[in-house]
Amino acid sequence: MKGIILAGGSGTRLRPLTGALSKQLLPVYDKPMIYYPLSVLMLAGIRDIQIITSKAHLEMFRSLLGDGSRIGISVDYAEQEEPRGIAEAFLIGEEHIGDSPVALILGDNVFHGPGFSSVLATSGARLDGCELFGYPVKDPRRYGVAEIDAEGLLVSLEEKPVKPRSHLAVTGLYFYDNGVVDIARRLTPSARGELEITDVNKVYLEQGRARMTELGRGFAWLDMGTHSSLLQAGQYVQLLEQRQGVRISCIEEIALRMGFISPEQCHELGHELKSSSYGTYLMDVAEGYVAGPAA
Repeated sequence: MKGIILAGGSGTRLRPLTGALSKQLLPVYDKPMIYYPLSVLMLAGIRDIQIITSKAHLEMFRSLLGDGSRIGISVDYAEQEEPRGIAEAFLIGEEHIGDSPVALILGDNVFHGPGFSSVLATSGARLDGCELFGYPVKDPRRYGVAEIDAEGLLVSLEEKPVKPRSHLAVTGLYFYDNGVVDIARRLTPSARGELEITDVNKVYLEQGRARMTELGRGFAWLDMGTHSSLLQAGQYVQLLEQRQGVRISCIEEIALRMGFISPEQCHELGHELKSSSYGTYLMDVAEGYVAGPAA
């Protein structure tokens, strides 16, 4: 499976923070925002990843992550001239996707929960069309809302419904088979001129090939589209890291635990950052490493 992180957009709701910087490069407590969606794809075992962003920000991402080889993955970059909807990512990334299935994640989403790598592996293994990830929310009227049956198959899908049929919000993580590229190509743009991801999902729903993995009790899903939500995400990460003594979405540690790099390589990456607590943490992880599940 290939991976795509959609990190475009102008981040207007976060101005003036995003006046000269991509939203996905803003700090979320102790690491750049892009680390959080990148870590999810890595936990899913995906090592071939494309980051889609604006021309103005492309070199910033390249400077931060390079080609990904330092953490045992491959990262390339594609330009989005202007935001034209989430589903445009499949057209921009068509060459990257090739004949593979694809996981798409939005660049401003945080996912965290126990055994997440196993959850992702199970969802990927049963992929037959479209696999969405649902999260129960208090006010589903603000989200795309899914209704599912006892087997996890989608029954209905509505965008910001007045009378929601469930409390399951569709999160910013999606798994698709290779047919998603053709589906995106045939979409009719919305009134805003955008290719809507909900329209993609409805095609799979009509085919009876749309499922949902529920992320329930013990999981957290946060997006960071406003100043308040950005602060809340940072506070969540800070609280857990300080209480538990572990780092959330530490891509170097995940690379180690997924077998992408060796303990020696992880230690070297930490040594390069030795003046920071992040670097010290990586060296400690490498020195005490015992093989086991990533998360």
